[in-house]
Amino acid sequence: MIPSDHFVRFYNEVFKALEELGHEHLEAYWKELGRVQTMELAQKFKKGGLRACYDYWMRIRDEENCRGRLKLTEKYFEFRMERCPSLSKVLDNDAVPCRLYCDHCMGWIQPVMEAAGLYPVMDMISRTEPRCVFRVYADPESPREFEKNAVLLSRPYQEE
Repeated sequence: MIPSDHFVRFYNEVFKALEELGHEHLEAYWKELGRVQTMELAQKFKKGGLRACYDYWMRIRDEENCRGRLKLTEKYFEFRMERCPSLSKVLDNDAVPCRLYCDHCMGWIQPVMEAAGLYPVMDMISRTEPRCVFRVYADPESPREFEKNAVLLSRPYQEE
């Protein structure tokens, strides 16, 4: 098995190569990741709602050694990432990070949540700091207020 620090560096190079071919290639890759993740997660999130999201990311936080806080309310699930291990590993490298590296998360999450009938939103805060705030809502209008206060929204399927 490839060590995670090698994997994220590889991932970064794949993202850069696809972006170089054209943004549509990077989008297609993210959509494929989303399609695969949808097979595993969409029904679980559809059935379990925000609680299932909380449980899933609690496990991910522990498995991937993320530093962050999770919160579950009646309106949303939130993952406040204080130190993303993925971007941290990419930055601890002699290669330049893909300019859209952080968008890969919403790139796969967005299709999963759409299939589950949930509404994700992510404030990346910065493309060079390994932290973000990710929320999932059950109501389609609820993310709007969060979006208004976001520093840098992740919009993986819209070119900058």
